[in-house]
Amino acid sequence: MHDELTAQDIEQMRAELKERKTATLPELIKAVQEARAFGDLSENFEYKAAKQELNKCKRRIRYLEGMISSAKVITDRSGEDEVGLYDKVTVKIPSMGDQEMTYHLVTTMRADMLKGRITRESPVGSALAGRHTGETVHVQVRPDFGYDMVILSIEKQEDDGSIKINEF
Repeated sequence: MHDELTAQDIEQMRAELKERKTATLPELIKAVQEARAFGDLSENFEYKAAKQELNKCKRRIRYLEGMISSAKVITDRSGEDEVGLYDKVTVKIPSMGDQEMTYHLVTTMRADMLKGRITRESPVGSALAGRHTGETVHVQVRPDFGYDMVILSIEKQEDDGSIKINEF
């Protein structure tokens, strides 16, 4: 399986990877060595904390390397009047009293549902992708539940790098 990412996503991941390998990792290794020098490791909180941070950094490095190596580079090919990658889409949900919501379609590395950033692979994102203003789309959340949304507006956006990649 390949993760669909933009060139900007990969560039940001490579920059983070370089920073972690050349600066963060050596600092954390040094911190572990210094904490180890404090003595008894069984009751050495500084050592345990330093080891945890080092392991977290190593996990992130492996994760970034895996994402970069398996990435499939994509670009937005949507038309001017259809929902595409990085577009902001305002919808209303008739079953919820015409409540309006705005979603921003992004890649997996930048998704954050709490900020309205959803992936094209999510139920809402896949229902919206390629659709036009005024269309009613059906979002199938699970086999026994779905709902309709009406697309009110599409605000075309570019991948300008302002949305940073997610950390964990």
